[in-house]
Order: sequence, then C-alpha cells, then structure tokens
Amino acid sequence: MIARQPDEPLHVLVVDDEFMIATLLEDMLLSLGCKVVGTAAAVAPALALIEADDQTLDGAFLDINLRGELVYPVADALAARDVPFVFVTGYASHGIDARYAAIRTLTKPFDTATSHDIVMVFEQRRRERMNT
Repeated sequence: MIARQPDEPLHVLVVDDEFMIATLLEDMLLSLGCKVVGTAAAVAPALALIEADDQTLDGAFLDINLRGELVYPVADALAARDVPFVFVTGYASHGIDARYAAIRTLTKPFDTATSHDIVMVFEQRRRERMNT
C-alpha cells in the first residue's frame, strides 16, 4: 500500500449490487470529503480493487448479499489488511455470519449523518495505523 499524508481524503470502497444505492452512497461519501476508490457489484471485482498494488484503503461499505453472492470473501480480505468496514443491508442484521457479529451493520436506507459517523471511525483507524 502507498503511504499517504494524514490530511489526504479517506479512500473508501463501495460494494453494492444496486446501482442507485451505490451511487447514493458514493455521493454521500464525496460530500463528506472522501475519495471513493471504486465501486463493485460483485465479489471478484471488489477483490481486484482491494488487491491492486496502487490501492490504499481506509474503509469500505459492503452490501452483504450481492445478487445471491455473499460478500464475506471481501470482508475477509479487508480484515486481513486491517481495513475497517461496515455492512450495509436491506435485511435484518441477525442473518449475518457469526464471525462478523462485532461489525457495525447499517440497514438501508440510512442517512448522511450515519455515513458521517462511519467515516469518522475510518478516520480514527487511519490515524491509529499511521501512528504505529
């Protein structure tokens, strides 16, 4: 991963198979000063974005169900890189794999204030990583 300055915008990945929701989330993140490094509607393209050599990620928003494909391989790849993420779902959070019980889940629809709270968590984690 590329080292960045602390004042650079947060680099955030959006994984959602619903174009309108992905676009809405991207707009929210841009309005909060983030840089959306990419959007993906399936696991394979999301993994490609994560594994890109020139990619630095500070956080991700992950829809759990991507047209029947579960996003857990993406969550595993992010966790292995110590990149914080949240799940986004239109379903109840009780159906999430028990391995991810501690991960925050946003239920669709959610608002900019909620996105802002998540972005602040990503920012804190980035500061912690930069100080280690």
